[in-house]
Amino acid sequence: MRFSLLFLAFLGLSSTLQAQSPAPFGAVPSARQLQWHKLKYYAFVHFNMNTFTNEEWGHGTETPDMFNPTQLDCRQWARVAKAAGMEGIIITAKHHDGFCLWPSKYTEHSVKNSKWHNGKGDVLKDLSAACKEYGLKFGVYLSPWDRNHPAYGTPEYNDVFKNTLKEVLTQYGDVYEVWFDGANGEGPNGKKQVYDWPGFVATVRQYQPNAVIFSDAGPDIRWVGNEDGYAGETNWSTLNRDKVYPAYPNYWELTLGHEDGTHWVPTEVNCSIRPGWYYHASEDNKVKSLEHLVDIYYSSLGRNGNWLLNLPVDRRGLVHENDEKRLMELKAYTDKASHNLAGGKTVTSNSVFSKASTYAASNVLDGNRDTYWAAAKEAKQATLDIDLGKSTTLNRLLIEEYIALGQRVKKFSVSAWQNGQYQAIATGTTIGNRRILRFPTVTTSKLRISIDEAKASPLIGNIEVYNAPELIVTPVIKRSKEGLVTIACPRTTDPVITYTTDGTEPTAKSPRFSQPFALPSGGTVKARAFVDNMKRASSPATADFDISSAKWTVVSTGGQSPGKNADRLLDGNSDTFWQQRKSTEAPTSVVVDLGETLPVHGLTYLPRQDGKKEGIVYRYAVSVSQDGKNWSAPVSQGAFSNINNNPVNQTIRFDKPASARYLKFDILETTVATDATVSIAELGVLTR
Repeated sequence: MRFSLLFLAFLGLSSTLQAQSPAPFGAVPSARQLQWHKLKYYAFVHFNMNTFTNEEWGHGTETPDMFNPTQLDCRQWARVAKAAGMEGIIITAKHHDGFCLWPSKYTEHSVKNSKWHNGKGDVLKDLSAACKEYGLKFGVYLSPWDRNHPAYGTPEYNDVFKNTLKEVLTQYGDVYEVWFDGANGEGPNGKKQVYDWPGFVATVRQYQPNAVIFSDAGPDIRWVGNEDGYAGETNWSTLNRDKVYPAYPNYWELTLGHEDGTHWVPTEVNCSIRPGWYYHASEDNKVKSLEHLVDIYYSSLGRNGNWLLNLPVDRRGLVHENDEKRLMELKAYTDKASHNLAGGKTVTSNSVFSKASTYAASNVLDGNRDTYWAAAKEAKQATLDIDLGKSTTLNRLLIEEYIALGQRVKKFSVSAWQNGQYQAIATGTTIGNRRILRFPTVTTSKLRISIDEAKASPLIGNIEVYNAPELIVTPVIKRSKEGLVTIACPRTTDPVITYTTDGTEPTAKSPRFSQPFALPSGGTVKARAFVDNMKRASSPATADFDISSAKWTVVSTGGQSPGKNADRLLDGNSDTFWQQRKSTEAPTSVVVDLGETLPVHGLTYLPRQDGKKEGIVYRYAVSVSQDGKNWSAPVSQGAFSNINNNPVNQTIRFDKPASARYLKFDILETTVATDATVSIAELGVLTR
């Protein structure tokens, strides 16, 4: 009887405690996802056969001997990543061409048949050891598309890929993330593969149960829907996972997530430090500026995502010096912006769950991610007031929900005590694991964070306040159709812009830009902005120009007289574009008269830059003529790899120069086959 009474009392106490604790809301993260959420920023390394063929997507026809780095040093990769503040490295162990960076038993397209280390090398072994040495996590990218394997396109290939996965997941220690690309094209037999995604996922779960799996559909973490590095201002960690699948066509949904999604599938934000994903020597001067990277920093991990920044290791097998320099600049900046001005201060709230100290407002400033403030049960609005103790200058606020019990906040705002009252300085929508708000610098002694709308009682785990250094915007260099170069520094008050045209880096003593200057024949322009009496400078900007389009005219589009706005594709303005309905009987062709005979070494194509995908060219052919009537066989034809996801300027190099007055650009296929239109922002010519 005594035991029964004690047991009933215990049950009653447990029920009371449970009733006095916030309940989970909606989909919640798994243990492996919570571990992943503790990360912020890590490296993607695109290094494989494409590095040596100057491609973005290989063809599978390469010979293994083409893979031959001269100074491959995975310890250098790890050292750079660690010094940059990164927490891990994910390597392209196998890309679409099928080449494996380890000696796989299941393909001949592998390092085992290369000259590198006489076929005895293993990049994954070297990298996993380097990551362990430097305290970094080790992850792998494996594309199921294989343009080399003879079994691709048959049921047998799914077993080949599972065995390939097993090799990678059982030989190199702990793997924290497995990255699946949804690309699915033709193999060497002309067939496409029906992927066994459930089998692929099961293989990962069997051999690396703690690893998170990435794809459009997760199942653990999802693509952000772009390759620019920007998560949505609104970003739900939940997704209707059964609706989404790899290569999901409504990719824009992935940017925002699904507010009432059935599963927890948070966002990973991937982008490259250069325009391309693989190393191209032509991009050595196109590393993203510090200002651009800082903007991505706040727009990725600052918008409820983790940031996966790509480092395209070069043909030596090293992270390039230019990339390393920019990474260290970013680390120096983020270090300066990391001093929490709210640490140890006093915070109060107008609402506390069960009025219990366990969920007190002070938890948001205690530096402990396992404690949190909870508003009263059923409350959908509440405020947190932070007394900074003295006038404090600030311009950033970091806020984190306690996501173990779900994502709840839909809208919040920040106010500063000014002139005897609170005045709004910033607003936001979702919070999730981590949200950083940027706002104009203010000086205040008190802050109020208002949860304006929540789906359930808000739970906030951490708040931090910073005063981040303001960066000088990198100059923007443009050239008009007539060949006039302009340099501007937007959002910067009274900058002094200096520039060079001889390839040297601009300094405070270089010529100052005051008015547009002519550069019709092309060249390299570098510029830098200075403020504060030339004491502070921006990152340098570089623009490479070939011959201007001053003499060029569009002769025809789609076999007809130039369509409406056809001049936009030669106007030198990347913000405009030409668009026209596709030809129904033949490829849509754009014919350009260069106004004179030129030695043409190639062509450039810039897709529309407004964020939309309609009409982007995928497959093309280029022909030349002296009279605009008699055309050569195509001097170049092919496809723009990954252009739909990464719509940057594309370069077509001819096998040999062609003497031409007229160029014909045939659009054979757009990235979306069902598109009714074709579009071009700019066409350019390479004369050297």
